[in-house]
This record gives sequence, C-alpha cells and structure tokens, in this order.
Amino acid sequence: MKRMKQLGYYVLTAFLLTACQSYKKVPYLQDAEVVLYSTQDAQLYDAKIMPKDLLTIVVSCTSPELAVPFNLTVATQNNMALNYATTQPVLQQYLVDNDGNINFPVLGELHVGGLTKKATEQMIVEKLKPYITESPIVTVRMVNYKISVIGEVARPGTFTISNEKVNVLEALAMAGDMTVYGLRDDVKLIRENANGKQEIIPLDLNTPLLIGGLVSWYVSTRSKDEKVNKMRRERGTLIASGFIAGGALMGVISAVLKYAGADWYATWSGAEWLAVVMYVVIIGYFIWDSLRAKEE
Repeated sequence: MKRMKQLGYYVLTAFLLTACQSYKKVPYLQDAEVVLYSTQDAQLYDAKIMPKDLLTIVVSCTSPELAVPFNLTVATQNNMALNYATTQPVLQQYLVDNDGNINFPVLGELHVGGLTKKATEQMIVEKLKPYITESPIVTVRMVNYKISVIGEVARPGTFTISNEKVNVLEALAMAGDMTVYGLRDDVKLIRENANGKQEIIPLDLNTPLLIGGLVSWYVSTRSKDEKVNKMRRERGTLIASGFIAGGALMGVISAVLKYAGADWYATWSGAEWLAVVMYVVIIGYFIWDSLRAKEE
C-alpha cells in the first residue's frame, strides 16, 4: 500500500510539472520566418551619446609627450578600509551636460550629444590636427553604459555593460532568465531615442529556432494562397501539440518504469541511431500531414 501511495505521488508530480505552464509559451524563438527574414535586414545598432553619459577619451600617438595634455588623470583613494590611503591616477571622465557638451582639455567645449562614438572620435581627430602633426588615435568609451531588467526574471536589477552592446537575450541571461511564469510573447523594450524621449517596443520571444522553425516556415510557404498556408501552419501546430502531450505522457510512463526497476535505456548500443532515425521520420510526418491541409 505504501509503495502504491509513493507511485501515486510520482505520477501526480509529473502531471503537475507538465501543467504549470504551457510548453508552447516557454521556449524562445518560435517563428522561423521572423528569424529568417526580419533579422536579415537588421543593422547593428550603434549607441549615441546622450546627456548625463560619462565618457573616457584617450588620445594616442607615436610621441607620447604630445598626447599628454589631452589625457588628464585624477587621483583616487584606495584601501581606506586598511586605515591608509594610496593614490592611483586614473583617466579623467567627462560628463555630458544637458546640452550635449563636454569640456575637453586644450580643445575646450565640444558638442558630442547625439553623436556615435565613431563620429565623436573622428571629430576630435580633426580638431587635434593643429596640435599634433601626425594622425592620432582617439578612443571614446561610455563608462556608465547600463541596462535594467525587471519583471518575472530570476535576478532583476541593473547591470553595467562593458562592451556597450547587448541584445535582449543577453540581458535576460544576465538576470538569470525569465521564470516559467514570464510572458515571453509580451516583453517590453524601453529605450531613449536621440530626442530624449522613451520608446516602448513590444517583443515576442517565442520562436522555434532551427528544425521546428524551418518545418513551420516550409509548410506555411508552399502555397500561393495565404489561407491555405495559414491552415497548414495551424494543422502543424495541432500535430505538434499532440506530440507534446504524448511526450508528457511518456514521461509519466518512464517514471513508472524507472520506479519498477525496468532500466531499458542502456541495453542496446544502437539506441542513439534509432532516436535519430525516428526524429527524421517524425519531421517527415510533420511536413506530409501539414501539407494535407486544404481550404474548406
């Protein structure tokens, strides 16, 4: 009787775990056409300098003494907890004011607001020509480039980005990913445009990448009739839902067999190849059955 109760608990737990959240809402990147087409035309985003940004600017050339006036340093205190202080010079940081300007040594006030780092570097190089005969190397970095991730994630908070480039998936990874209760088809990206106004961009992160997405794209683009393509996509989704439900049921059966001591998984060395063959067969069945859908 006790063993039957334990078995009942295992079965109930398996069903609860599979019922906590719809599987279709959990995986990222589920629309292959979005990945295959929309992202092909996307250009790399180059962040623009905005008011209140904190910059470091380094001027380099083959004669270091010529660049010294442009590379100011300030002393910082360290080891205060050890009852003594040491000073170590670090590069001067420049705070962009509300008008988009900074005060740079020798050159004076420079307007950098709305410019990218590359455009700022080129501008400073041009202004340095009267002072440095050779072509200097100017490097501009954003020191306070930060992002905030809030909502249904494991570790909400603010994160400093060292390479000044991050995408949504990387941001979620920093925050420990979304929990199973997070709405992956209703993610909001909030950022400030060049005019200082906040933009709210809705994102849908549900996309099967690779095989599942390619199958979905294939069956939904074989006909010139959009209605037929839609019906085929919906038929494929229905078939996939059936396989997901079957997978959950097989998980319960597997738990029962494991509890009963029936370990059949390592008895045949060709099991991996059989799994690959069955995977290919299932993909073929998905395509064949989905293409059978016709307009009513």
